[in-house]
Amino acid sequence: MKKLNVTIKLEMSVPDDWELVETSEGGHVLKLPNKQFLDLAIEPLFASNPEETWSSTEDNDVLNDILDMVESEDVAYEFVTH
Repeated sequence: MKKLNVTIKLEMSVPDDWELVETSEGGHVLKLPNKQFLDLAIEPLFASNPEETWSSTEDNDVLNDILDMVESEDVAYEFVTH
């Protein structure tokens, strides 16, 4: 089996009232004002043709097979002020 490294970096404009909070495991998630939390992570998308619409799978076994291949995940959050 081969190793595949995937780096995900997003730059987003978000509302000023979003906050970073630390989880009990030392990770970070975003606290939204509506008493919800947001974590951005991998979600595999599939298509029968790369030019068609991509969508998540309805088959949990397929999703779990892909997620089982992930050995580690590192998502970093940082607010940037200008």
